Amino acid sequence: MEIHIQGRNLKIHPTLEDYTRKKLSKLDRYLPNIREVRVELEREHTRRGEDLAVAQITIYHARGAILRAQETVAGEIEAAINMAVDKMYRQIQRFKGKRERKGRERFVASLEEMDAAEAIPEVAETPDEYLDAIIVRRKQVSVSTMTELEAIEQMELLGHTFFIFHDSSNGSDNGLRVVYKRHDGTYGVLQPTIE
Repeated sequence: MEIHIQGRNLKIHPTLEDYTRKKLSKLDRYLPNIREVRVELEREHTRRGEDLAVAQITIYHARGAILRAQETVAGEIEAAINMAVDKMYRQIQRFKGKRERKGRERFVASLEEMDAAEAIPEVAETPDEYLDAIIVRRKQVSVSTMTELEAIEQMELLGHTFFIFHDSSNGSDNGLRVVYKRHDGTYGVLQPTIE
């Protein structure tokens, strides 16, 4: 299991790095076949005077699932790390529960697809000043083939409110779909058509 630690507005000193690695070293006991763990630690300055500490942990599983936990606290970065690790244990328990109920692992994204999904988007460059104010970034997204239920599960594991996927069950269109979470807790699926 590879662990990569990055800091934003925060210097990762050896003591903090050792503390973070020690906290994450037990993850593979609960979820075997973790390929990579990325940790982003950040210090956010606020106008009120007290800085916020942000810890985000992203796990890349060998079968393609991505699990993410993020916590923001006022105070020390170690507290944010502890809370994010606790949240990750709950994510792992939820992920394993879904796999065990179905009897197989669902996600089969390649490492290239996972890297593309996590790539930092480039800022759009357009000569029109009005568009520059509205569109602040453009991002290319690799789309995986899966069912609607698998797309909902992947969206929930990532903590997002929408997820783009390819549904090959319907051969009459291009199969591109967007599943999204509605305000009432239900889900919707967008199926584009060309007019």
